Amino acid sequence: MNTKVLVTGSNGQLGQSLKALSKQYNQIEFVFTDSKVLDITNKEQVNQFFEKEVFHYCINCAAYTNVDQAEIEKEKAFTVNAEGVKNVALACKTHGVILIHISTDFVFDGEKKEPYTETDVPNPINVYGASKLQGEVEIRKILKEHFIIRTSWLYSEYGSNFMKTMLQLAKTRDEISVVSDQIGTPTYAVDLVHVIIKIIRCKNSTFGIYHFSSEGAVSWYGFAKSIFDKFKVKVKLNPVSTGDYVTLAKRPNYSVLDTVKSKEILKVNITNWEDSLENCLVNFRMISS
Repeated sequence: MNTKVLVTGSNGQLGQSLKALSKQYNQIEFVFTDSKVLDITNKEQVNQFFEKEVFHYCINCAAYTNVDQAEIEKEKAFTVNAEGVKNVALACKTHGVILIHISTDFVFDGEKKEPYTETDVPNPINVYGASKLQGEVEIRKILKEHFIIRTSWLYSEYGSNFMKTMLQLAKTRDEISVVSDQIGTPTYAVDLVHVIIKIIRCKNSTFGIYHFSSEGAVSWYGFAKSIFDKFKVKVKLNPVSTGDYVTLAKRPNYSVLDTVKSKEILKVNITNWEDSLENCLVNFRMISS
């Protein structure tokens, strides 16, 4: 019998990556939904959707992800990232569905100088991070059968992300300034998809919180430089400090995730972020040609 998987937020970059790769995975039947089909903030609609079909897993990719705008739209961010997640968790509990939820490195404050583990105490410093943390809290209160995957600096050939923003800016600007004192790990959405599929196929993985990102660490400036180098884009790149680059939301100075638990329990192989960027470049050119 096929494993039936509901995917929420399928128009985002992770959802689109899942959709693009879905045909590769035999014996998994995906049902992809966007907010027009399934609005996770509408509790009644969520319940009705879960009643219509039998799902074995739900991958929740639906999220409010505009970090700066969240400072202005706090209520909206919490409605989607906390209340919406609560609605999905309750429906999963009622119908016996295992929830795979995507969270973020921004639940941490960035004060550490070494990678964050799953047991480190979260302390978000912006509204987005706080709303995502509250979503985690709701899941853990409601549902035992869950996987919360915290990831970092997600990018892909789809949707809106740092890589695509840099490439777009380079078309209209001779020089670009990028923050050089915030350190993290870029993570290719396709790599995250493979981890999610591994969880589904394994069927006996240990529930709980997992950290998954690529290997290595880099600043936003270093990431931008690598993007332009690999894509052979010529633009003057200027490193700037966080203090000189004012944004609405504060961001962690250091948000590298420790992935030892994912390697040991989920048995995943993790690629260096630069190698994953090369893979993304190949796929980006394929869909752009």
